[in-house]
Amino acid sequence: MTTPTLLVLDAEPLPRLGRLTGRVRIEHADESTLAERLPHADVLLVWDFTSHAVRKAWPGDGPRPRWVHTASAGVDHLMCPELAASETVVTNARGVFDQPIAEYVAALVLALAKDLPRTLQFQRERTWRHRESRRLAGTRAVVVGSGPIGRAVARTLKALDVTTALVGRTPRTGVHGPDDLDRLIARADWVIAAAPLTEQTRGMFDARRFGVMQPSAHFVNVGRGPLVVEEALAEALRRRWIAGAALDVFASEPLGPESPLWEVPGLIVSPHMSGDTIGWRDELAAQFVDLYERWAAGQPLVNVVDKQRGYVPGH
Repeated sequence: MTTPTLLVLDAEPLPRLGRLTGRVRIEHADESTLAERLPHADVLLVWDFTSHAVRKAWPGDGPRPRWVHTASAGVDHLMCPELAASETVVTNARGVFDQPIAEYVAALVLALAKDLPRTLQFQRERTWRHRESRRLAGTRAVVVGSGPIGRAVARTLKALDVTTALVGRTPRTGVHGPDDLDRLIARADWVIAAAPLTEQTRGMFDARRFGVMQPSAHFVNVGRGPLVVEEALAEALRRRWIAGAALDVFASEPLGPESPLWEVPGLIVSPHMSGDTIGWRDELAAQFVDLYERWAAGQPLVNVVDKQRGYVPGH
């Protein structure tokens, strides 16, 4: 039997794939070598999930891997029309980031409700300034994105006694559809974006949507950067259309020091870290090894992405 070839689109540190030693030929590529090595691979592991190299290299000549796995929840960085139309199976890292991101959202919501950013600022300034903070219990949240991450966020906020509504692509029991979004965010204290990036969700949080929100509302994005029109959010904060916001993802990453977002009043900026808890890379590698063993045994893969929709369906 021919030993399969696994091609890894590298990022440091490299994945620990010890259980596959001797069972698969592992080769490595970067953005400059991916195109020439793709035709010789049976499986592609997109370990560098910030790279757009797959999207650029895939349309070339020659055979293509039968299976592509990305070590991320989103797949927009690698999807192109040629990959979407191919017979290649695409899987993602669904399940690894759900609870860590939910905990991060809860931390941001608590920080905003209790005015912790200004408390830390006043401490640095050695300023004693008493204020009143907001009670979180009894407030309303809308979570946009009904996949595992969105559901984990909703569960965690409910545990804090926040009344939570979930909005997804299709209305069903316990999930509102897109037609309900404006009505829900008009009454929400917290609007959490946790949706995948698709043609339908790109730019969905624009000036009109921020105008619909209450002046006391806060906005948090842990989904994908292009869900938000960043200039519109900055303007909404400057004009105090909304009370505050937190972004963990951005249209262009890393966010450069020249970006005006760093100085927008009421905005918390974090460097795409909401799902990255200690040991997260080992979890991603272990998940891929488990999937590889299923693939090698001829068993159906899990976390299979609908390449037309851009996410794993079913919820």
